[in-house]
Amino acid sequence: MRSKQELDHLREQAVVLRRQGKSRRQIKEILGPMSNATLNEALQGEPPPEWTLRPRAKDDLRASARALRTQGLDYEEIAAALGVAKSSVSLWVRDLPRPARLSYAECRKRSAEGASRYWAAERPVREARRAAVREAAAAEIGELTDRDLLIAGAIAYWCEGTKSKPGRRRDRVVFINSDPSLIQFFLRFLVVAGSSSENLTFRVYIHENADASSAELFWLKVTGARPEQFLRPILKRHRPTTVRKNVGEGYHGCLRIDIRRSSDLYHKIEGWAGAITASRPETEPASCAPGEGFEPSLTDPKSVVLPG
Repeated sequence: MRSKQELDHLREQAVVLRRQGKSRRQIKEILGPMSNATLNEALQGEPPPEWTLRPRAKDDLRASARALRTQGLDYEEIAAALGVAKSSVSLWVRDLPRPARLSYAECRKRSAEGASRYWAAERPVREARRAAVREAAAAEIGELTDRDLLIAGAIAYWCEGTKSKPGRRRDRVVFINSDPSLIQFFLRFLVVAGSSSENLTFRVYIHENADASSAELFWLKVTGARPEQFLRPILKRHRPTTVRKNVGEGYHGCLRIDIRRSSDLYHKIEGWAGAITASRPETEPASCAPGEGFEPSLTDPKSVVLPG
């Protein structure tokens, strides 16, 4: 470790040699071995002689790089701004003093700006890729037949509809959801299933701090039903401590669809859903890998594998 006095003396000698037109390598040969960091510190602020500059380096780019460096930009930012290699930037500006360390707030600001620029370019690309996948998937489905609608509708109801419980038998079709597209699909399913629109009643479930009247008008347009088919909305009490995302003009609550005299339809849905969920492949695999598709027989001790 060199002392401050030795470094000051080394700088005086290095600056004199630099002004005489010596290169960095020549200065090292004259003054003796030293690290690049030590020589950089000794020559800080002292420009290199013209003959040491790279002959292919563009003067305008070099001048721009030095100007950007004095503004506080780092090597990567300068290289990105000028479209040059980071190594070229290093050769052009390494004699300039290093910019002051950025504050935490400035680092956060630059990071946020960089992320914003990245996503501004990346978001449209990803959305186009997602749209292409959606379009290809929709093309695979094509037009739905009545049988397709029955299958899909039965599964949709078995996921989102009200079902009877062992302790609470209720053979009635009740469907509730907040997705307008799914509500329209379920209404289409009811038509194919033979249910009359005259048996339908609707009710909006929404938080008390939302606009229930606007939500009811929204669901009227979605369903195409008559106003008298809509029952009084159910308001859910709002908890101020709860941070909800379903707020604003796009929040319309959930819509509940009740089908009167629908016990037969409910039993049909039970049968359709049961047939779908209990379906098995027509043929079993001819063979399977070890440990796959093997069920041990409880009557044959040799077929039971004990743990450990």
